Amino acid sequence: MMNDKIQWQSRGGFILATIGAAVGIGNIWRFSYVAGENGGGAFLIIYLACVVLLGLPLLIAELALGRRSQGDAVDAFRNGSEAKGLRQFGWICVGGATLILSYYAVIAGWALKYFAGALTGSLWHSAESGFGDFFNTFIADGGEPVVWQGAMLAGAAVVVVGGVSEGIERTNRWLMPVLAALLVLLAIHALTLPDAGKGLEFLFSPDWKVFSEPAIYVSAIGQAFFSIGLGMAIFVTYGSYLPRGFPIASSASATVFGDSLFAIVAGIAIFPAVFAFGVDPKAGPELAFITLPQIFLEMPAGKIAGVGFFLLLSAAALTSMVALLEVPVATIARKAGLSRRTATAIVALATFVLGIPSAMSFGLLSETRILGAPILDAVDAFSSNILLPSGGILIAIVVGWRIQKADALRTVDLLGNPIGTIWIWLLRYIVPLGIAIILIHTAIT
Repeated sequence: MMNDKIQWQSRGGFILATIGAAVGIGNIWRFSYVAGENGGGAFLIIYLACVVLLGLPLLIAELALGRRSQGDAVDAFRNGSEAKGLRQFGWICVGGATLILSYYAVIAGWALKYFAGALTGSLWHSAESGFGDFFNTFIADGGEPVVWQGAMLAGAAVVVVGGVSEGIERTNRWLMPVLAALLVLLAIHALTLPDAGKGLEFLFSPDWKVFSEPAIYVSAIGQAFFSIGLGMAIFVTYGSYLPRGFPIASSASATVFGDSLFAIVAGIAIFPAVFAFGVDPKAGPELAFITLPQIFLEMPAGKIAGVGFFLLLSAAALTSMVALLEVPVATIARKAGLSRRTATAIVALATFVLGIPSAMSFGLLSETRILGAPILDAVDAFSSNILLPSGGILIAIVVGWRIQKADALRTVDLLGNPIGTIWIWLLRYIVPLGIAIILIHTAIT
């Protein structure tokens, strides 16, 4: 059975672990193509506003809920609310994290496949037939996507089995600085390309006309949730391992700052290259797997840059997968009285099986549609547009309204601090309003 006294060993290790949980495919792949589709600089401004006004208050709330319970996600909601309907919501969060991990591992597997291909040269050898054919042939294969999905899940399981301090904290302590250095090197290389300034202008010079388009606000809110990893009980679980002396508000601020910085530097690494080679920044989801390989092939030292990029994408995905896997593992281990090793094996295997339909979405199950969309796309849309916002709004209700205000402020060490009053106000009113926008938009589109 898992030790109930598990805790983070250092504040620095905890912050790196939370940044590792937040930084993933959402920062590097998803941020770039969503920003490209939504006007670049205008999207960046709205996105950062959403991070500060919605993401940060909710992250503090998740950590507070976890610290207050000192248990798993289910215990956190049971202790945080007397309302029976809300008390069972923890199980929904655990199930949501498992569902998200099941398809997230598939996309992470794509990144690992591309890293292996870039490293061995097989990716570059496919240039003659086209990277689009390479990607489409790979995802349509009957078994290969499943193999890479399993490889990424196995890697995450190895880290989680090691425990909170020796596995999750230790891995993030050495992996996150390496990822940051690698991303900075890629950005510096991109800035040496011809017309790199056009990419920077696109990312940092807003088109003010775009601010009148409602869709950009929905995209920015959704990206903030997906990028940070809110509404999945990740930070509720991580918060349950917090010693009393660790300040929550400043730690959460460091997390969202690090997460946002990763996304911005990823944009600096990608958009100058996109403009240098005359590629449409609105390339969409295919940007990382079809467009960028062609750019890498044409740029100086591009093959090396390609290896670095897909290594970065794979490793960033791994740190997020570790956080997602920890949510159901912690819950199952506590509730069933299992060892961490046994709980991890059970959850990883179940998640692998759950993700097989997503892995086969474009191959053996390509004719299967859910509301007209491939399985993976449907699961992604359900998770991003319904599960995450619903999780976020209920966490805001529990911490903002169901827990006594003084108790909530005391938990985050903001009792008597004006910042605490602002946090509660944002959590009670602005966060639910922002999330409601996503849910309403989803319902009418």
